[in-house]
Amino acid sequence: MAEDKVKRLAREIYAEVGGQENVEKLRHCMTRVRMDIRDYDKVKLEALKNIDGVMGVVEDDTLQVVIGPGTVNKVAQEMVDMAGVKLGEAFPKTASGKQLVEEKAAEVKAAQKEKNKTNSGFKAVLKSISNIFVPLIPAFVGAGIIGGIAAVMSNLLVAGTIGDSWQQYIDVLNIIKNGIFAYLALYTGINSASEFGATPALGGVIGAVTMLTGMNPEAPLPNILNGGTLSAGQGGIIGVIFAVWLLSLVEKQLHKVIPDSIDIIITPTVSLLVIGLVTIFLIMPVAGLISNSLVGVINVVLEKGGILAGFTLGATFLPMVMFGLHQILTPIHIEMIAQTGMTLLLPILAMAGAGQVGAALALWIRCKKDTQLVEMIKGALPVGILGIGEPLIYGVTLPLGRPFVTACIGGGLGGAVIGAFGNVGAIAIGPSGVALIPLIANNQWLAYVLGLLAAYAGGFVATFFFGIPKDLQNK
Repeated sequence: MAEDKVKRLAREIYAEVGGQENVEKLRHCMTRVRMDIRDYDKVKLEALKNIDGVMGVVEDDTLQVVIGPGTVNKVAQEMVDMAGVKLGEAFPKTASGKQLVEEKAAEVKAAQKEKNKTNSGFKAVLKSISNIFVPLIPAFVGAGIIGGIAAVMSNLLVAGTIGDSWQQYIDVLNIIKNGIFAYLALYTGINSASEFGATPALGGVIGAVTMLTGMNPEAPLPNILNGGTLSAGQGGIIGVIFAVWLLSLVEKQLHKVIPDSIDIIITPTVSLLVIGLVTIFLIMPVAGLISNSLVGVINVVLEKGGILAGFTLGATFLPMVMFGLHQILTPIHIEMIAQTGMTLLLPILAMAGAGQVGAALALWIRCKKDTQLVEMIKGALPVGILGIGEPLIYGVTLPLGRPFVTACIGGGLGGAVIGAFGNVGAIAIGPSGVALIPLIANNQWLAYVLGLLAAYAGGFVATFFFGIPKDLQNK
């Protein structure tokens, strides 16, 4: 289809539905542009039906303009591009016409030009990460609190404080919690696709690919970089985001060259096949290579021991969580418990989440005029204290940049305290934070609590004085 026809359809549809300002949201399905309309009295239905290229109009809970497969996605994308939003996002309300919008845009652009001369690409990456994970915050918070309660109960069960009759209640709570955490790659794929302009369902599939659901356990897929085998989740959340970004590039190019009549068949098939293969045989193995190298580094650090080991591990654990590399530590924990009855690594790594808590508290105090940020911190803090760090990482500190670094410093300080005491271990693997206290071995729980307090304080002080982003300092 010629480019001008897409633009014409977008322009004429807007004209007959009362303009962009009369559209609340816009998205599309296989054949229809679906619009939430603010004032139906402004819609000219007959004129809309008579537009060349419009096959029909359906009035339902949304106003649906039938355009046809292959064409609809291009027209819908053109329409949201004209409005300056993404598919499914709320349209801005225009109070005084196009001129006011253009003047405001020019004003903002001029104000930001000097400010964003450097690191603009990095800031764009952080903004995208924020857009991907902020919609998940309510699920993180709700499921995280439920999971935190289950973790405390589970740890009390292992410690012998409560009886086996509680196990079924713990299982039920974990089932609810795992609705988000077990399938986080899928949710991330869907939201990443929305952020990058790909089809959300295809993004979800790519996220699910990293779970290797259809793999034969008796004949696992090979890791072509090191001759080993792939494991589910290898590549982590960052791997999913990168893969879906590639998906968006491929899908957009295919939409341009594939004829409209077969676009709905060819584009998703080729996109999934190409990016699915790249994800399985390139992105995941590269992460595996990083993982193997990281294990070697961890072993060296553990051999050195003491304050240096504690600080290094506590400070670097959050980046490992981002890349999904923390999963490789599970066999190390298990081996330590099997040989010595406890894992000395888990209490140190738990300090990373405590650094996040301290950083969030500092942001709350320094940026209290930013009501949206404060509300997010309020929701994420209880979960963070219980050892579920994703809401604070992806919803608060990482999108802001600096606080993520200062939170890592706080985690390092907490880890240094644990390392200084020495012989602080956990008798089983469980969530970190306060929830881990019942599992601390040899009555060393006081040393663990002091480590938590040091991480809280370190993250707070480092963020309060050095971690507030410049654009939030004057709020």
